[in-house]
Amino acid sequence: MANATIAAGTARHPVKYRSMSRDRRWAMRWSYFFLVLFVIFFLTPPLYMLITSLKSSGEISAAINPWWVYEPTLSNYQELLGQNQYLVFFRNSAMVSVCVVVITMLISVTAAFALARMKFWGSATLATGVFLTYLIPDTLLFIPLFKMFAFVRDTTGIELMNHWWTLIIIYPTLTVPFCTWIMIGYFASIPKELDEAALIDGASWMQALTKIFIPVAIPGIIAATIFAFTVSWAQFLYPLAFTTSTDQLVLPVGIVTTLIKGDVFNWGQIMTGALLGAAPPLIIYAFLMDYYIAGLTAGATKG
Repeated sequence: MANATIAAGTARHPVKYRSMSRDRRWAMRWSYFFLVLFVIFFLTPPLYMLITSLKSSGEISAAINPWWVYEPTLSNYQELLGQNQYLVFFRNSAMVSVCVVVITMLISVTAAFALARMKFWGSATLATGVFLTYLIPDTLLFIPLFKMFAFVRDTTGIELMNHWWTLIIIYPTLTVPFCTWIMIGYFASIPKELDEAALIDGASWMQALTKIFIPVAIPGIIAATIFAFTVSWAQFLYPLAFTTSTDQLVLPVGIVTTLIKGDVFNWGQIMTGALLGAAPPLIIYAFLMDYYIAGLTAGATKG
């Protein structure tokens, strides 16, 4: 009786099923729509930088179509690369970034291994605290850093201001917390049977880290390395606050402080310098994007 009633109700109000092919078509349309928005909002500035870098100063200031190059020239590239200042900025940025990456990975990998595998009292709270320190904005951190540098100068006589190598000490405050969090998640995704078997066979914790965990966690290590390099390469506030001499500047601050004089903006060389400065991270991401996504995904799901 009940089945008959349900059948009668269904007959009066037939259920409509949407075809999967129609849903797929709409999903593809929305995907292309948001892809076009992404291209417009995120790729238009680099395209404008490239177009401007190929113009002369007279063409840039002329009241003509800014999206077209009427007389392309490489003079901005020749003048900028011919300056010793720009090469010094590039060298300082490269040395700071490489050193920060090395220091960050040494600290992050060992700290993450201890927090993920060597369970001890307060390890979970400490792991959460490590990530929370990353949420503190650098606009608040540079003020206590000023006071700490003044204390070091007053007590030891060592001047930490206005040296590019000082940035090697400062940047890990930004990179270590997040890289440690990524590595904690990746180490947590490795089966416990691996380290338990190694410890039973007589391996030490350091041997388990170097011979088992690091080879297995290469995608996570690459993701953390890319993040540390990107942050140290593109950092602007700290070098602006702690370095002033021209030979001590890094690339982001050097471009702004030397190519903008008063109210005169050398737009051609500014765009050229910014475009060349963006090339190293772009190349790294182009070759290691898969590892970066895999490392971040593991950290997000297991951390």
